[in-house]
Order: sequence, then C-alpha cells, then structure tokens
Amino acid sequence: MASPLKDKRIEVRVTSAQKDAIAAAAAIEGRSITDFTTSAATERAADVIRRERDIRVDAAAFEQFEAILERPARSIDGLRDLLNRPTIFVD
Repeated sequence: MASPLKDKRIEVRVTSAQKDAIAAAAAIEGRSITDFTTSAATERAADVIRRERDIRVDAAAFEQFEAILERPARSIDGLRDLLNRPTIFVD
C-alpha cells in the first residue's frame, strides 16, 4: 500500500540544544530528524486528544453512572406531544 502524499509543511525554530537533543534521539533510533519529530509530534497529539476525549472514573462512580443509565426514562408530556405532531418538513 502506498504511503499518503505528504504535501504539508510544519516549520519550527529551536535552540541549538533542542536540535542537538532531537538529532541525538533520532540517531539512537536510526531515524531521520524529520521522521523522529513527525512521529513524536503525532504521538503527543494523539495523547492530548485522547486525554481530552476520555473520561476516567473510579469503580464506585462508574457503578453510579450505570445505575442512572438503567433507570426507566421519564415521560415528559410536552415532549411526547411535540413528537406526536406531524412534521412540517415532510409533505
């Protein structure tokens, strides 16, 4: 399978110490600086996104959450009436 086309660029300014550290780490892993930094940035981005999306709770809180989900739904008269009316969006 062909690799996706890489047609976008990201440019960053770094200190000499940062560049040296990145180059050393890339060399240790036998990768180019571009490959190393792209991989590291992508992994970090995935971690940040995952942390924002995931909700972690302890067992007691999860049990309470499940109990709430298992309760029977309430009947809301106004909502039931609204949903039983003919829609204006269909002829």
